[in-house]
Amino acid sequence: MTFTPAIDPDIEYPDSDGKPMADNTEQYEWIVKIKENLEILFANSPNVFIAGDLLWYPVQDKKITGPVAPDVMVVFGRPKGRRGSYKQWQEDNIAPQVVFEILSPSNSLEEMERKLLFYQRYGVEEYYLYDPDSHNFQGWLRQEGLLSSIPEIKGWVSPRLKIRFDLREDGLEIYSLDGQKFFTSLELSQKAEQASLQLEQERLKSQRLAEYIRSLGIDPDTL
Repeated sequence: MTFTPAIDPDIEYPDSDGKPMADNTEQYEWIVKIKENLEILFANSPNVFIAGDLLWYPVQDKKITGPVAPDVMVVFGRPKGRRGSYKQWQEDNIAPQVVFEILSPSNSLEEMERKLLFYQRYGVEEYYLYDPDSHNFQGWLRQEGLLSSIPEIKGWVSPRLKIRFDLREDGLEIYSLDGQKFFTSLELSQKAEQASLQLEQERLKSQRLAEYIRSLGIDPDTL
Protein backbone atom coordinates (compact mmCIF):
# COMPACT_ATOMS: atom_id res chain seq x y z
CA MET A 1 0.00 0.00 0.00
CA THR A 2 1.27 3.48 -0.88
CA PHE A 3 1.00 6.21 1.73
CA THR A 4 0.25 9.63 0.25
CA PRO A 5 0.99 12.42 2.71
CA ALA A 6 -1.55 15.22 2.94
CA ILE A 7 -0.01 18.42 1.55
CA ASP A 8 0.06 21.15 4.16
CA PRO A 9 2.20 24.15 3.13
CA ASP A 10 1.86 25.91 6.46
CA ILE A 11 2.66 23.18 8.98
CA GLU A 12 5.69 20.92 9.23
CA TYR A 13 5.66 17.65 11.14
CA PRO A 14 9.27 16.65 11.92
CA ASP A 15 10.15 12.97 11.98
CA SER A 16 12.47 13.47 14.95
CA ASP A 17 12.20 15.28 18.26
CA GLY A 18 15.98 15.34 18.69
CA LYS A 19 15.86 13.05 21.72
CA PRO A 20 17.76 9.76 21.95
CA MET A 21 15.83 6.51 21.73
CA ALA A 22 17.18 5.40 25.10
CA ASP A 23 19.33 6.78 27.92
CA ASN A 24 21.09 3.54 28.82
CA THR A 25 21.70 0.01 27.61
CA GLU A 26 19.04 -1.62 29.78
CA GLN A 27 16.30 0.71 28.62
CA TYR A 28 17.33 0.18 25.01
CA GLU A 29 17.43 -3.60 25.48
CA TRP A 30 13.88 -3.62 26.85
CA ILE A 31 12.55 -1.45 24.02
CA VAL A 32 14.12 -3.73 21.43
CA LYS A 33 13.00 -6.89 23.26
CA ILE A 34 9.34 -5.86 23.35
CA LYS A 35 9.31 -4.43 19.84
CA GLU A 36 11.09 -7.32 18.14
CA ASN A 37 9.19 -10.07 19.95
CA LEU A 38 5.91 -8.41 19.04
CA GLU A 39 7.12 -8.26 15.42
CA ILE A 40 7.73 -12.01 15.57
CA LEU A 41 4.39 -12.65 17.25
CA PHE A 42 2.47 -10.71 14.58
CA ALA A 43 4.71 -11.56 11.62
CA ASN A 44 1.81 -13.18 9.77
CA SER A 45 -0.62 -10.35 10.49
CA PRO A 46 -0.13 -7.81 7.66
CA ASN A 47 -2.43 -5.24 9.26
CA VAL A 48 -0.64 -4.94 12.58
CA PHE A 49 1.88 -2.11 12.55
CA ILE A 50 4.54 -2.08 15.28
CA ALA A 51 7.10 0.66 15.86
CA GLY A 52 9.69 1.77 18.38
CA ASP A 53 10.38 5.42 19.25
CA LEU A 54 8.23 6.72 16.39
CA LEU A 55 6.69 10.17 16.71
CA TRP A 56 2.89 10.01 16.80
CA TYR A 57 0.91 13.03 15.59
CA PRO A 58 -2.73 12.33 16.57
CA VAL A 59 -4.28 15.35 14.87
CA GLN A 60 -3.30 17.78 12.14
CA ASP A 61 -2.82 20.68 14.50
CA LYS A 62 0.51 21.92 15.86
CA LYS A 63 -1.26 23.50 18.83
CA ILE A 64 -1.63 20.12 20.51
CA THR A 65 0.64 19.09 23.35
CA GLY A 66 3.21 16.77 21.91
CA PRO A 67 3.77 14.88 19.75
CA VAL A 68 4.81 11.81 21.73
CA ALA A 69 7.10 9.00 20.63
CA PRO A 70 6.09 5.87 22.57
CA ASP A 71 8.97 3.50 23.23
CA VAL A 72 6.84 0.83 21.54
CA MET A 73 3.44 1.21 19.93
CA VAL A 74 1.11 -1.27 18.26
CA VAL A 75 -1.59 -0.32 15.77
CA PHE A 76 -4.19 -2.87 14.74
CA GLY A 77 -5.82 -2.13 11.39
CA ARG A 78 -2.83 -0.48 9.70
CA PRO A 79 -0.43 -2.20 7.30
CA LYS A 80 3.18 -2.88 8.08
CA GLY A 81 5.67 -0.60 6.33
CA ARG A 82 8.18 2.18 6.76
CA ARG A 83 7.11 5.52 8.17
CA GLY A 84 9.04 8.59 9.24
CA SER A 85 6.35 9.34 11.81
CA TYR A 86 2.81 8.21 12.53
CA LYS A 87 0.44 10.89 11.25
CA GLN A 88 -2.92 9.58 12.36
CA TRP A 89 -4.99 11.49 9.78
CA GLN A 90 -3.09 9.58 7.07
CA GLU A 91 -3.79 6.23 8.79
CA ASP A 92 -7.60 6.06 8.57
CA ASN A 93 -7.54 8.04 11.83
CA ILE A 94 -6.64 4.88 13.76
CA ALA A 95 -4.81 5.60 17.01
CA PRO A 96 -2.24 3.17 18.43
CA GLN A 97 -4.21 0.80 20.64
CA VAL A 98 -1.27 -0.35 22.79
CA VAL A 99 1.80 1.59 23.94
CA PHE A 100 4.77 0.74 26.13
CA GLU A 101 7.11 3.06 27.98
CA ILE A 102 10.39 1.96 29.58
CA LEU A 103 11.54 4.30 32.33
CA SER A 104 15.04 5.73 32.45
CA PRO A 105 16.66 7.96 35.12
CA SER A 106 16.05 11.05 32.97
CA ASN A 107 12.28 10.57 32.85
CA SER A 108 10.61 13.02 35.20
CA LEU A 109 7.31 12.47 36.98
CA GLU A 110 5.92 15.47 35.12
CA GLU A 111 6.93 13.98 31.76
CA MET A 112 5.30 10.63 32.51
CA GLU A 113 2.12 12.29 33.76
CA ARG A 114 2.00 14.28 30.52
CA LYS A 115 2.35 11.07 28.50
CA LEU A 116 -0.42 9.38 30.45
CA LEU A 117 -2.71 12.34 29.76
CA PHE A 118 -1.72 12.29 26.10
CA TYR A 119 -2.54 8.58 25.78
CA GLN A 120 -5.76 9.15 27.70
CA ARG A 121 -6.84 11.97 25.42
CA TYR A 122 -5.98 10.40 22.09
CA GLY A 123 -7.51 6.95 22.41
CA VAL A 124 -4.89 4.47 23.59
CA GLU A 125 -6.62 1.31 24.87
CA GLU A 126 -3.72 -0.22 26.83
CA TYR A 127 -0.70 1.52 28.32
CA TYR A 128 2.17 -0.30 30.06
CA LEU A 129 5.00 1.32 32.00
CA TYR A 130 8.05 -0.60 33.22
CA ASP A 131 11.01 0.54 35.33
CA PRO A 132 13.91 -1.92 34.80
CA ASP A 133 15.78 -0.55 37.82
CA SER A 134 13.05 -0.93 40.46
CA HIS A 135 11.15 -3.69 38.57
CA ASN A 136 8.01 -1.62 39.04
CA PHE A 137 5.43 -2.46 36.38
CA GLN A 138 2.13 -0.66 35.88
CA GLY A 139 -0.67 -0.92 33.38
CA TRP A 140 -3.74 1.04 32.36
CA LEU A 141 -6.78 -0.21 30.47
CA ARG A 142 -9.42 1.95 28.80
CA GLN A 143 -12.75 1.40 30.48
CA GLU A 144 -15.82 3.56 29.89
CA GLY A 145 -13.68 6.01 27.95
CA LEU A 146 -10.96 6.40 30.57
CA LEU A 147 -7.55 4.80 31.09
CA SER A 148 -7.91 3.11 34.46
CA SER A 149 -5.08 1.55 36.46
CA ILE A 150 -4.99 -2.26 36.35
CA PRO A 151 -5.14 -3.25 40.05
CA GLU A 152 -3.55 -6.70 39.71
CA ILE A 153 -0.92 -6.61 36.98
CA LYS A 154 0.91 -9.84 37.90
CA GLY A 155 -0.27 -12.51 35.50
CA TRP A 156 -2.24 -9.95 33.49
CA VAL A 157 -3.03 -10.87 29.87
CA SER A 158 -3.23 -8.04 27.36
CA PRO A 159 -6.70 -8.05 25.74
CA ARG A 160 -5.26 -6.81 22.44
CA LEU A 161 -1.86 -8.49 22.27
CA LYS A 162 -2.77 -11.76 24.01
CA ILE A 163 0.53 -11.76 25.91
CA ARG A 164 0.99 -12.45 29.62
CA PHE A 165 3.03 -10.37 32.05
CA ASP A 166 4.76 -12.25 34.85
CA LEU A 167 6.21 -9.92 37.46
CA ARG A 168 8.89 -11.59 39.59
CA GLU A 169 11.30 -10.40 42.24
CA ASP A 170 14.11 -10.26 39.68
CA GLY A 171 12.06 -8.42 37.08
CA LEU A 172 9.42 -8.69 34.38
CA GLU A 173 8.94 -11.66 32.06
CA ILE A 174 6.57 -11.61 29.08
CA TYR A 175 5.04 -14.67 27.43
CA SER A 176 2.78 -15.37 24.49
CA LEU A 177 -0.28 -17.45 25.32
CA ASP A 178 1.42 -20.58 23.96
CA GLY A 179 4.10 -20.15 26.63
CA GLN A 180 6.79 -18.70 24.37
CA LYS A 181 8.98 -16.31 26.37
CA PHE A 182 10.03 -12.91 25.05
CA PHE A 183 13.80 -13.08 24.47
CA THR A 184 16.52 -10.48 23.98
CA SER A 185 18.11 -10.13 20.54
CA LEU A 186 21.13 -12.11 21.74
CA GLU A 187 18.93 -14.89 23.10
CA LEU A 188 16.95 -15.00 19.85
CA SER A 189 20.20 -15.26 17.90
CA GLN A 190 21.43 -18.07 20.14
CA LYS A 191 18.14 -19.94 19.74
CA ALA A 192 18.38 -19.60 15.95
CA GLU A 193 21.95 -20.94 16.03
CA GLN A 194 20.87 -23.87 18.19
CA ALA A 195 18.00 -24.66 15.83
CA SER A 196 20.35 -24.49 12.84
CA LEU A 197 22.84 -26.77 14.57
CA GLN A 198 20.11 -29.25 15.45
CA LEU A 199 18.91 -29.32 11.83
CA GLU A 200 22.46 -29.94 10.64
CA GLN A 201 22.87 -32.79 13.13
CA GLU A 202 19.62 -34.36 11.94
CA ARG A 203 20.75 -34.00 8.32
CA LEU A 204 24.07 -35.74 9.04
CA LYS A 205 22.27 -38.48 10.97
CA SER A 206 19.93 -39.12 8.02
CA GLN A 207 22.86 -39.09 5.62
CA ARG A 208 24.78 -41.69 7.65
CA LEU A 209 21.67 -43.87 7.89
CA ALA A 210 21.18 -43.69 4.13
CA GLU A 211 24.83 -44.65 3.54
CA TYR A 212 24.47 -47.63 5.87
CA ILE A 213 21.34 -48.82 4.06
CA ARG A 214 23.17 -48.55 0.73
CA SER A 215 26.02 -50.63 2.18
CA LEU A 216 23.46 -53.40 2.65
CA GLY A 217 22.65 -53.25 -1.05
CA ILE A 218 19.35 -51.43 -0.56
CA ASP A 219 18.35 -48.18 -2.23
CA PRO A 220 17.03 -45.95 0.63
CA ASP A 221 14.92 -43.99 -1.85
CA THR A 222 12.78 -47.06 -2.44
CA LEU A 223 11.91 -47.49 1.23
